Amino acid sequence: MGEKRLKEIRLAEMRALPQGDCQEMVVEGYAIVFEQPTVLWTDPDTGKEYKEVISRGSLDGVDLSDVPFKYNHSDNVMIMARSRNKTLTLIPDDRGLKVIANLAPTTTGKDLYTLIQRGDISKMSFAFYVADDEYDRNTSSRRINKFACIGDVSAVDMPAYEQTSLSARSYCERQKAAAELVERERLEAKAREQLAQRRKALTIRTFL
Repeated sequence: MGEKRLKEIRLAEMRALPQGDCQEMVVEGYAIVFEQPTVLWTDPDTGKEYKEVISRGSLDGVDLSDVPFKYNHSDNVMIMARSRNKTLTLIPDDRGLKVIANLAPTTTGKDLYTLIQRGDISKMSFAFYVADDEYDRNTSSRRINKFACIGDVSAVDMPAYEQTSLSARSYCERQKAAAELVERERLEAKAREQLAQRRKALTIRTFL
C-alpha cells in the first residue's frame, strides 16, 4: 500500500474586480505561481530556510472540472462559486493557476465581496494533494512536480501560516530523518567494508 497523501494548503493573493452594469461580484487572483521559490518554514534554531517550488506542468492532466470556491476552506459555510457550473474559472497558464470567481449573490457572497473590495480580506489559499514531489537537501527545497488534485480555492481572513509551517516542518523533518538514515547506512557500510579489508589483509599476512 502506498503512502497516504496529505492535504496541504498554501497562501496566495486575491482582489475584487469593479462591478459593471450587471453587478456581478467577481474576484480573481493566482492560486499557484510556477517556478517561484517560496519560504515555507524557517528553523528557529538555525535560521535555515526551507523552500518550495511548484513546477511548470504540475497541473497537466489534473481534473479541475469540479473545484469549489470556499470561505476559510470551511464545509460549514455555503460555497461561493464552483467550476462545475462555470461560476469559478480556473485557468492554467505560463505563470500559474489563475482563479476567477463570480460569487453567488447570497448574503454571505455579498458580505465576502464587500470585505474583499474594502481590503479587509486580501488573501486566498488553495488546498491540494500531491502526486509527485522531490527534495533537494543541498538547497533545502521541495519541488512539487505533479498535483494529484486541487481540493478547493478559498478566500481567507486568517492566513494559514501556522498550518503551512507545520506541514512544511513535518515534511522537512521527514526528509532530514531520511537523509540521516541514508548517511548512517553509508557509514555503516563503509565501516563493514574497511573491517572486511583489514580481515583480508590479516589473513594474507597469516599465510605468508
